[in-house]
Amino acid sequence: MNNAGQLSRRQILAAAGFIGLATVTGCGGGEDGGDSKDLSKKQNGAMKNYRAGQQFKAAKPLSFSMLHNNNPVYPTKDSWLFWKELTKRTGVTLKPVDVPLADYEKKRSVLIGAGDAPFLIPKTYHPSEIAFVSSGAILAVSDYVKLMPNFRDKVRKWKLEPELDSIRQSDGKYYLLPGLHEKAKSGYSLSFRTDVLDKHGLTLPTSWDEVYDVLKALKEEYPGKYPFSDRWSTNTPFPCGALFLYLGQAFGVKAGWTYDNISFDHKAQKYVFTGAQDSYRQMVEYLRKLVAEKLMDPESFSQTDDQAVQKLLAEKTYVMSANPQELVQNYRYNLGKQVKGAKIEMVPVPLGPAGPVVLGGSRLENGVMVSSKALKSDSFVAMMQFLDWLWYSDEGQKFCKWGVDGVTYTESGDQYTLKPGISLMGSDPDAPKDLQKDYGFFNGVFTYGGSWALVSSSFSPDEKKFQDAMAQREQLPIDPAHPLQSFEQEQATLWDTPLKDTVIQNTLQFVLGKRPMSQWDAYLAELKSKNMQQLVDLHNKAYERFRKENG
Repeated sequence: MNNAGQLSRRQILAAAGFIGLATVTGCGGGEDGGDSKDLSKKQNGAMKNYRAGQQFKAAKPLSFSMLHNNNPVYPTKDSWLFWKELTKRTGVTLKPVDVPLADYEKKRSVLIGAGDAPFLIPKTYHPSEIAFVSSGAILAVSDYVKLMPNFRDKVRKWKLEPELDSIRQSDGKYYLLPGLHEKAKSGYSLSFRTDVLDKHGLTLPTSWDEVYDVLKALKEEYPGKYPFSDRWSTNTPFPCGALFLYLGQAFGVKAGWTYDNISFDHKAQKYVFTGAQDSYRQMVEYLRKLVAEKLMDPESFSQTDDQAVQKLLAEKTYVMSANPQELVQNYRYNLGKQVKGAKIEMVPVPLGPAGPVVLGGSRLENGVMVSSKALKSDSFVAMMQFLDWLWYSDEGQKFCKWGVDGVTYTESGDQYTLKPGISLMGSDPDAPKDLQKDYGFFNGVFTYGGSWALVSSSFSPDEKKFQDAMAQREQLPIDPAHPLQSFEQEQATLWDTPLKDTVIQNTLQFVLGKRPMSQWDAYLAELKSKNMQQLVDLHNKAYERFRKENG
């Protein structure tokens, strides 16, 4: 069947809301689709018997168009060694269609909608690919991963099937090739002024109960100050998004930046409403206690990042959320200039009722969509092999990140050292060259995912210590696939926003003491009046349907 025929059938199914009836073979099927006779005339430049771990080299010179997210921190240059070396190794010339970072998502939608999209469309975050599924503008890439041995090898080795299932659509297929991580990577936790703790005989806390004790002790020493003042509250629907994210993790709930109205209860084997869970209430009560006892600055939930950091630098506060980059490049650097003898450390996420766990689902990253037009190309098979090598092979990932051995870096075991005179993200401020700006490596369009050894090869000592501790924790199972059909999706969207707004507003009112915790049941009744149960039922129906149809 030609491509146009396939697309029109897809469109008919989508329009009728019958995508769920499309036949899917086996459990979580769709991996074996893409009839082999379809590809017999699309072998131009392809390697015969291409396999995992093998250098991809096109049988003849080829070029493929690609949407390129032009980052103002390292604007695209034609002279980058990345382009030249890539062609030398693979026989493929990439033709980047540059789009400014600020307009990337908008421009991508316009190009896809107009039928002008390049073949490769990277830097796409799930679930934004869903918008392009029903028109047939992007490929169901799960039908063609049989052409991608490195991708399949990593999925198998790292047991990523449940993660891939979570991005399948109601036809059982997925339309995005995501970045694959061997281990979940955590980003945020609390940082403490360790010189101040030492002065008062306090140690770094390992649990949220100990965090409370440390804050209490600091409050006794400095009664006129809030020991803890936080940031990441503006430009986000969820104030203190980072704090709620990792505090929620300790209580076993999605909160802050990862908040989603719907969560899967693995004990009950069904979807529930996140903001109504008992564990969510316990998390809110914990923060309520910190604010009520003046251990946490109530301005945390409204101040800008600059205002929060200024309080830390002015020693009005001693504890703040951090990530490893901010810890080193902002807090520590600026405290060092302003406060004699100041030391600040970030702790592994303190433990809570959920135990030593990290939330599931963080082993997939942004990824690549493939335009349906690419399937019409006689070089389609070679393109998928190239995509597989560049984004998913160990060698391709190492090349994208570090560049050329002996030219931009040297390697010894798992240690990568930049050549003298080359800097990466400020590692050597006096270096005349920059790995991103001057050579085009470590570019976010190509560099993500990979083995723990590779991902951790660029960590600062602080980040390495933090990530190694977090990597020991058990990853909670991810929510199972429950794709909505298009008419259900529209209905869910109408209910989602008012419910989410209600959760966020009331979370803050409870935490700040503007609403007593005794009104929790009244809050639950308000959620019910805004279709909470209907939304949960809709997702459970989709979950049951997908489970039945996909084995």
